[in-house]
Amino acid sequence: MMDNNLKKGFFAFFFIVVILNINAQTHISVPLDSPVYLILEQAQLRGLCGSLPAVKPYSRAKILSLIDEILDNDEDRRFGRLTEAERRILINFKQTFNPPRGGLDLLRGVYSAEYTQNDVYFSSEFGIGLELIFAGGYYPVAGAYSYSESDHINFSGANHPSQGDFYADISIIAPQLSFTGDLGKSLSYGFSISGFIGKSPRAVLGQYDNLDLIFADNGKIIGQYRTITSRSGPLAYFPYTYKKRWDGIVFPADSVNHSGLSVWPDDFSISYSMMPELSGEFFNGHFEYRFARIDREWAGMTANGSLVLNQSAQPFLAFETVIAPFPWISLSSLTGALEYNNATGADNRAEEKKASEIFQNAFSVILLEINIFKFFNIDIGSSVVWPKRFELGYIFPFADNFLYQNNIGDFDNMALFLNLQGQYPGIGRLWFSIFLDELDIQKNIFNYDRSMFAYQIGGSFNIPWLPFASVTLSYTKNEPYNYTHNRVSTPWNSNQHTEQNYVNFGASLGHYIPPNSDELLVRFETIPSPDSMFSFQYQMIRHGADYGDRAVDGSSLWSELPVSGNRDELEKFFLKDGAYQWMHIFKLRGEYSFTGMKAPVKIFLEIGGVYSYFTDIDSDIAPNSGSANPYSIINKKEYPHSLSFIGIIGIKIFPKY
Repeated sequence: MMDNNLKKGFFAFFFIVVILNINAQTHISVPLDSPVYLILEQAQLRGLCGSLPAVKPYSRAKILSLIDEILDNDEDRRFGRLTEAERRILINFKQTFNPPRGGLDLLRGVYSAEYTQNDVYFSSEFGIGLELIFAGGYYPVAGAYSYSESDHINFSGANHPSQGDFYADISIIAPQLSFTGDLGKSLSYGFSISGFIGKSPRAVLGQYDNLDLIFADNGKIIGQYRTITSRSGPLAYFPYTYKKRWDGIVFPADSVNHSGLSVWPDDFSISYSMMPELSGEFFNGHFEYRFARIDREWAGMTANGSLVLNQSAQPFLAFETVIAPFPWISLSSLTGALEYNNATGADNRAEEKKASEIFQNAFSVILLEINIFKFFNIDIGSSVVWPKRFELGYIFPFADNFLYQNNIGDFDNMALFLNLQGQYPGIGRLWFSIFLDELDIQKNIFNYDRSMFAYQIGGSFNIPWLPFASVTLSYTKNEPYNYTHNRVSTPWNSNQHTEQNYVNFGASLGHYIPPNSDELLVRFETIPSPDSMFSFQYQMIRHGADYGDRAVDGSSLWSELPVSGNRDELEKFFLKDGAYQWMHIFKLRGEYSFTGMKAPVKIFLEIGGVYSYFTDIDSDIAPNSGSANPYSIINKKEYPHSLSFIGIIGIKIFPKY
């Protein structure tokens, strides 16, 4: 028998070590680039956990709960049972997401504290960090083109890479300061701010005539063309992978003043990034909430694969909720304010007011998830980009966005989406996704430009002889004009025409490939040890040219359908109606954390190559002529062959995850 003092000591120890440890499982989100998401996806594939929520990122508490579920459900089934290596990996991640509290942690670069007052738990954690990213792109084959006055007007100002060019891209994300913690059991807070120093060279590809809308004095719509300049992605990165690490604008290092504001760091520039968050849950996790400016991925069947809200999108401030009354069903909603496209100024000058006055949009999405055991999953929902106003219907999670628009007038850019997935645990899973952007159901959706949609088919398959390994295959098609929208005049914005395309801070909210594109993707991934990750990826991406005299209508996020005439009769002929770029991309990526060696460093390395060329229909036939025509490979100054080798290395000091 224990005496009373010993009993009191035991229960005090139990309270401090166990109860506080449970409360310390903070609700702050885990960044989407953490390898733990790959582990969870592999575990679901093998039937070691239930269907994963389609709303990411997950909180630390959610990830810890899923890891416990996997460890507890380690049954002896074909391809299902965890190996000793995999069990060590899971335990390591469990320690990572629930570190000891109190004092200085030199491996993570944090100082933390915790205490209770009136039986309520509180914690705080102050952290510092540094991230260095060096990228290089070498072009042994390139078009070497610069604009001359004799060239086509729609190629004005172009400046393509030359053979033998090397481009260096540098990003220094420092200092990284963060402050996170818990206020009781149901609320966690987080705030991070970081500086940016770097440069990221791009090329001017050419120009594209796009329909602009203006009103005459009598209210009649007049069609007028505006010219859009098309630029490449950063020349030291793989296509469609670069993500801006700054907010709003940049200051050139040699002109740090308001008159020197720029839209892109063509040369060394400085800026900042701010990511605040309030998150929590009620009713034992059946109701979750988050108010944050973070990276997200909703309704994605594989990492970076969502057609609705992709992790490649730029972050924006939004309030989101998840209601899960039962394990097999949940309803999620999000409403936030989108950030304007800053790339409207001439000569890289930022024109904040001019750019933002025509982009004053909010974004809402509703997602219903239905999980049928571990075999079938259905996601269905709607999203809307809407000019800012006090609109309660889009905020309320039980009012469907698509239907609600009919109650308030047709001012907004509506979309519907659907995911269907089936899997056999331990073997693999197959899925089909579709995103309908104001689809005209009266027409044959595969023939007409007025049918704006994207779809994806894919599968992931378990590889049993490697730790947490799988191979993923997918095909994604993004039709012309999808994610775009005609500018609309609204009464609450002085009848000024505002942008309503599916865009935030100049980047697509949906899938990363632009309109009038497709992608074939093959990806192998594995986590060999608690400290490492490895992947190999091949992509073939084909995209209609959005510049030059052979440009294809509807190939840009800024494209607009004609407002009159035969707009409902315009037909699309993928690859057969103008110039198209074909890209073959090979990429190896590896990550390694030295924290297991007691060094506060994590590195990643990405190397590979991109081979690009163009096809076109007969040069005697005008593009967008309304008919399908044979095509062949071309090599012109506007549309040249190119080969590039890309290398990227990233170093994190004091990594948190």
